[in-house]
Amino acid sequence: MSKQKPLQRQPAEIYYRAELARLAKWDPHPVPPGWNLSPIAVEKFVLGDADLDVQPKIVADQGVITRIVIGLLTDRGCLLVGEPGTAKSWLSELIAAAITGDSSLTVQGGAVSQVNQLLYSWNEAIVASKGPVLEALVPSPIYRGMRDGKIVRFEEVARCPQPLQDALLSILSERVITVPELSGEAGVLYARAGFNVIATSNSIDEGVNRMSAALKRRMNFEIIPAIRSLEDEIDVVERETARANQQSGIEVNLDREVIEVLVTIFHELRNGQTLDGRSTDRLAGATMSTAEAVGVAHALSVHAFYYSEGQLDMRQLLHFIIGSALKDQPEDRRRFRHYFDTEVAGRQASHWQDAYAQRHLI
Repeated sequence: MSKQKPLQRQPAEIYYRAELARLAKWDPHPVPPGWNLSPIAVEKFVLGDADLDVQPKIVADQGVITRIVIGLLTDRGCLLVGEPGTAKSWLSELIAAAITGDSSLTVQGGAVSQVNQLLYSWNEAIVASKGPVLEALVPSPIYRGMRDGKIVRFEEVARCPQPLQDALLSILSERVITVPELSGEAGVLYARAGFNVIATSNSIDEGVNRMSAALKRRMNFEIIPAIRSLEDEIDVVERETARANQQSGIEVNLDREVIEVLVTIFHELRNGQTLDGRSTDRLAGATMSTAEAVGVAHALSVHAFYYSEGQLDMRQLLHFIIGSALKDQPEDRRRFRHYFDTEVAGRQASHWQDAYAQRHLI
């Protein structure tokens, strides 16, 4: 028998299972019905606690996390709004993992177009032989979340057509799914304790499918901003890159100077302003998000492991940045060159000069 291959990406509840178990054993606070941890322990899992050996997993204001956690204890869903790459999906995964130990119940708003995809469908082979019986019902993530009392993650809800938004509104309001084809108790599913919906929406998708006022009233909105502090962003990129490297089975020395150059370039081009306050061009075709910076650092690490004996090489950095920075806007190449000529060229530190030496690649 062949050896079972490792997971390409472990969900939060698996990757951090030791922390979750440690928090559950420690937790002296009241645990809500259907939850694995108390609200306070959920916050500690997300934001970290050195005394409990729980690492921070996201940069966010504690008040934001508190409002999200408390909102999920009510009959309202939660909507995380922000620019692409601000870790909205990662935050929803962490919270779902901490609350119910399962972050896999996910709906992709842009991938569902019919109400039956959102709620449930049928196994046609069983229906043909036995009719519409309970064993023929194929539950959706929302159906399973209601049945089992778990958090459901609804990604990119603004990409969801209006009829599906209305169906979600009914779920949030009534907490019940009616299956007309089934009779008796089997035809009605009531949500169990622990069920709720945490949704995400990119601010740039606001005009794709506008959310109805009624649905907005059923969800607490939280704005997830980009990381403001460069040092915080460097720490996040180092931590998340190390995690991605571990899951890829590679060991790489994450050179702090290489990560500093990478994150500073992303930070300044995303904000349209250098660290010392001078204006610079934003790129029209790229968000230059923290998540993309992690992707570049991970790709650079993979290259280093297989091609450079595990050492990050500044001479390779720009090769990987270009793939994120230059997409489908021809003018962005000019803007990127201008940034290198006006900002990077004047920085005297040797690692910045090494970065500028690759300017010809742009």
